[in-house]
Amino acid sequence: MSSISMPGTRTDFGLVKAAIHRKLIQKLNLDRLNEIKREDVRREVVPILEAILAAESTPMNLQERERLAQEVLDEVFGLGPLEPLLADPTISDILVNTYKQVYIERRGMLELTNVQFRDDTHLMSIIERIVSAIGRRVDESSPMVDARLADGSRVNAIIPPLAVDGPCLSIRRFGREALQAADLIANRSLTQPMLDLLQGCVKARLNILVSGGTGAGKTTLLNVLSSFISDRERIVTIEDAAELQLHQEHVVRLETRPSNIEGKGAIHQRQLMINSLRMRPDRIILGEVRGEEALDMLQAMNTGHDGSLTTVHSNSPRDALSRLETMVAMSNLNIPTVAIRRQIASAIDVVVQISRLSDGTRRVTSLAEITGMEKDIVTMQDIFVFQKQGIKESGEVLGEFIATGIRPKFSERLLVTGIRLPSSMFEPPRVQ
Repeated sequence: MSSISMPGTRTDFGLVKAAIHRKLIQKLNLDRLNEIKREDVRREVVPILEAILAAESTPMNLQERERLAQEVLDEVFGLGPLEPLLADPTISDILVNTYKQVYIERRGMLELTNVQFRDDTHLMSIIERIVSAIGRRVDESSPMVDARLADGSRVNAIIPPLAVDGPCLSIRRFGREALQAADLIANRSLTQPMLDLLQGCVKARLNILVSGGTGAGKTTLLNVLSSFISDRERIVTIEDAAELQLHQEHVVRLETRPSNIEGKGAIHQRQLMINSLRMRPDRIILGEVRGEEALDMLQAMNTGHDGSLTTVHSNSPRDALSRLETMVAMSNLNIPTVAIRRQIASAIDVVVQISRLSDGTRRVTSLAEITGMEKDIVTMQDIFVFQKQGIKESGEVLGEFIATGIRPKFSERLLVTGIRLPSSMFEPPRVQ
C-alpha cells in the first residue's frame, strides 16, 4: 500500500483525508451499513479506519490521528466539515458562500469560520447527500432546492449557473429544545406584562399576526404563543418547512410539497389551508403567510376559526397589513381594496412586531391592536413599544419597553374569558 505525505498545511491534511476516505469506501459494504443504526456503524467502521491508518507510513501524532479519524467518519456518515458546526448549539445559521468561505451566526452576529471544503466538487457531494435523503435532486436543470435535515434544520442550496461563484448552502438551525416564555423574558425580548397580555390574547382566542424581518425570531415567538393553547383543543399547523415545535397532545402537522422532476405534484399552502378547514380544527397555525392563501386565512378567521396564529415578513405593523392586502390581491378575484381592508380589520386582532436589532438582539418592538376602520383605512393603536435610546460604544442597543397608556379595546373579551389583567400594566412611565 502506498504511503501518504506528511500533513503540513490544511490543504495537505485535506489530501490525506481524501485518500484515506477513498480507501475506507473501498473496504465498506455501504448498502449493508445503510440498514443498521448510525452508532453501530461507527463502532464497525472505527477498527477498519484504524487498520488503514496503521498501514500508512505517514507520521502523525495521536491528536492528528484522532482528528483525521473523526473527519473521515464525518465525510462518510455526516456532512463533512459542517459536522462540528452542527454540533454547536450556540450556532443559529450556517452560511456556505463558496467551498472556501463559511460563515455562522451566533447570538445574532455573523462570524467567519476557518471551515473549508476541498473544492466545489466536495461541497456539491455534501449538498447532494442532503437533498437525496429526502428524495430531491439538484443539478443544472434544477439548480435551487429546499430541504430539511433530520433535526428539523431548514436547508437551501443554489448551484451554478445561478450561483456565479460556485455552490452555496444555507442552513437555518433549530435548537434541540425550543425557547420557552421564560427564555424570552431572560433574553429581554419582551417584558412580563407584555407576555401576560399575549398569553391572555391566545387564551381568549384573539387572532394574532406576528410580523418581522428574516431571522427576527418570528417562528420562536410563534412557538411560545402556541404553547399557551389548551391541550383540549385540536390544532392544525400549515408550513412550507415544518419548524414549529408544539407539545400539545392533539396536533396535526401539514407541510407543503414541491413539484417533482417533471414539474408536477406540487401542493401549496393555499391547498393545505382549504383542506384544514375540513379537518375540524379548533386552532389553525399558519407558519408564514406569503401568498394567495392570505385570503383563505382571513376568511377562516372571520368564520368561526378564531384564535388563529400566523407570521408575515414585514418591517412594521402597518407594513404587515399592506403586505396582507397585496397577498389577498394575488388571488385574482378582483376584490375591491376597501373590501380587503375590511376583511383584515375584522379578522386580525393583534399585530406583534419583532425585530433583530443592530447588536444581534431580538426585541418585540411593538404590540399593537387593530381597532377597526376609519373611512377606507384600517386603524391601529400601540399598546406597548420598545423605545430605542441610543447605542453603547460596544454596539449594544439601549432602550426600554414602555406602555403607551392605552387600554386595549379587546380587554372586554379577556374579561369575558375570565382573564383579569391589572389596569396598572397599561400605564405609561411617569415623566421625572
